[in-house]
Formats: sequence, structure tokens, C-alpha cells
Amino acid sequence: MPQAMNALADTPALARVAPTARTRPVADIMLSVHRDFAAIEPDWRRFEQDADATAFQSFGWLAAWHRHIGAPRGVRPAIVTARDGDGRLLLLLPLAVEPGLVRRLTFLGSDLSDYNAPLLAPDFATHMSRERFLALWGEIRALLRHQDDLRHDIVELAKMPETVGAQANPLLALEVGLNPSGAHLAHLGAAWDAYYEGRRSSATRRRDRTKRKKLGEYGTVCMVEPSDADDAAATFETLIAQKSRLFARMGVANMFARPGWKDFYLDLATNPDTHHLVHVSRLEVGGAVAAVNLGLTFRDTYYYILASYDDGELSRFGPGAAHLRDLMKRAIERGLRHFDFTIGDERYKHEWADVSMALYDHTAAASLRGAPFVVATVAFRQLKRTIKQTPMLWRMFGLVRAAMGPLLGRRKSDDDGAAARGTTAPPIAPD
Repeated sequence: MPQAMNALADTPALARVAPTARTRPVADIMLSVHRDFAAIEPDWRRFEQDADATAFQSFGWLAAWHRHIGAPRGVRPAIVTARDGDGRLLLLLPLAVEPGLVRRLTFLGSDLSDYNAPLLAPDFATHMSRERFLALWGEIRALLRHQDDLRHDIVELAKMPETVGAQANPLLALEVGLNPSGAHLAHLGAAWDAYYEGRRSSATRRRDRTKRKKLGEYGTVCMVEPSDADDAAATFETLIAQKSRLFARMGVANMFARPGWKDFYLDLATNPDTHHLVHVSRLEVGGAVAAVNLGLTFRDTYYYILASYDDGELSRFGPGAAHLRDLMKRAIERGLRHFDFTIGDERYKHEWADVSMALYDHTAAASLRGAPFVVATVAFRQLKRTIKQTPMLWRMFGLVRAAMGPLLGRRKSDDDGAAARGTTAPPIAPD
């Protein structure tokens, strides 16, 4: 039995009940709701080979999230599948109900996934007009409401891209608003040198060469990809140490102190079941680890997820930026077509990317209890977007946060997890 299935066997019994189905909700489409990761795993893994999706909808990513974060928190999977009259999967929607003062219907792994979306059959759009999908969504909501353990007070679907693969995201037929952050993607060329010259000025390339030469004065500069699980774990522990120091300087809560988050990433980095998905690397300078990265490779895209760099003497020469260039060069050499910088609007992303993508949120009340929380959530999100998208306000916020964080201390990680929901700590690449 695969490792993921062994670990998921320990999921509470509530998550292992049989799927619930309602036949012919919209024409010849049959809906089912699954709570058991192990039972849906074969269909999910087959479907993700061809379905339009992102790395964050892969079984490996979400099963690991639920194993380390969701299940201990009492999150109840509500994985919806839609099949045509021949039983062929058209849609897999990885939803969940999160506990709390108000129960939230959201995406599985929403807090750590930079993009939340359904998995769509390549011809899904030919089966589903906007009006038909809205009718199907109504059936999905009704199916969930009829199960006591999946009832909820709020629907909160965050960080949804406008497109999923080559298709429009059907969930954007719902009433949506802009997420506080955007995302950025670079179309890679066939050769690194040509791509690099096309994206960076001669003066910038000259400065990059000077800094790399300065790094070389401390020893050989090379990118290293761990050869085994122990090496990958040690490399990622270095990323945690480097990034934790950065969080402390910025006055930001340490994401790795939140329950299950460190174990989630370490599992991804070392588990043979996710070896095809996760890419760990480090930039060594004279044997010292100057920068570390954890990314995802899915289809023809590299996803830049977590990055760190040493904050000592070497930081003056941009080891994080040097590592980023090495990663992009390696992606081109491997035939990848896209380098996805994911969510966040940092300056360096704009410099490399040629596509900026808006992300969308849908929030709706599902009960009287949830209504006031929806109003508060939407208002907070609008305020957050105003601050993040106004450079002067964002700079002021960063200065105040850095000044007040060390003075006030940080609350326990499980106390501020909700405040950080919907954002991931951005990778930092100096220069």
C-alpha cells in the first residue's frame, strides 16, 4: 500500500464513510461526495494526469496537507466528483468543511495552496455553460447541506485563478471579488542565454556577473539537488532556519511554528510518493549553503514556492537572486515552458514575469449565523487589498510591522493562523 494510504488510514472514522451520491442533478451528470482520501486516490491520480489543474490540486499535495494539518484540526473533506452518463469524470472539486465558531466550506489546503481550483476534464467546457454550472453548483450545495457533518455557515473560496489550464474557471460564474494579491508567471524560452538577454538589460546582467564573481571569491558556486531523503530533509531544515531569521527581522509570524506546517513541507520534500512533484535545491558557495528553494514541478510548469538565503556576509552578493537564475536556467534545460512565481506582488516577480494574473474570492453566507462573518470578511479583504495595492501604504505597513513585531512579541501560531489564512509566506529573492 502506498505510504500516503498507510498514513491516511489513521484519519478519523468520520472521514472514511462511503461516498454520498445524487443521480441526474443536471441532465446526465451524477454527483458524489467523498470523505476518504484513500478510496478516491486511484481516480484522482488518474484524473490529474490529463485534467486541467495546477500543482496545488494534485493528490500528493492535498493528501499531505490533510495528513499533517487538516485532519488534526478537525477538517472534514468534502471531495466532490461529477461524472457524465458513462461514468467518466468531468470535475473533481476538492472541498472541505473547517470547524470553528462558524463552519466554513472552503478548498482543501486553502491556507497553503497559492491557487485554489477544481480539476477539469479537458472537454469540461463543452459540457458546461455558465448557466448549467450555476445549476450544478446549486446541486452541490444542496448535496452537502443534506449531510449533518458537512453543514456549514459560510462558503469561502479564496485565491481562485481566472483560468484552469486552457479553460475558464467555472467557479468564477459565482459572485466574486479580487483577492488582495495577484500572481505572476514567466513564459520561458528554448535557451537560457536568449531568454536571459531578453528579460534583463546589459547593465543588470553585468551587475549579476559581478555579484556572482564576488560569491566565487568565497569558494565554488554551484546549485545542488539533494540525492536522497536525508539530504533533502537537511537542506529543508536549513531553509527553515534561514527563513525563520528573516521572519523575526520582519516582525512576521513564523509559518513553520504553526501546527503541522513544518511536518507538511518535510513530508513533501522526503516522501517517495511526491518525489515527482517536489523539487528541493540549494546554492552552495565554498560548501556553505547560501540559498535554498523548495518548488513544485507539474506538467510544463515550475512553481516557485519557498525560498531563503543566508543573511550573513554572503547576503551582500545576492545569493537568493543567483539561485533563482540557476533555477530558471535548469527549468529551461528540462524543457519546462513556464516559471510560475505564484501569489504575491514582490518587485522581482514583475521584473521576470511577462504575465500578471488576478485571483478571485467568493464569500457567501450559508446560514444566519454566517451572515455577519461574511460582511466582516469581505470588508477586511477589501481593506487588505487597498493596503497591498497602494505602494505607500504597503511600505508603511511593512515598517510598522517590523518595528512593532519584536516589541509586542508574536501570539501563539495557532492563534494567528486564521489571520494568515489565504496567504503564504512569499519567497524572498534579494536584488
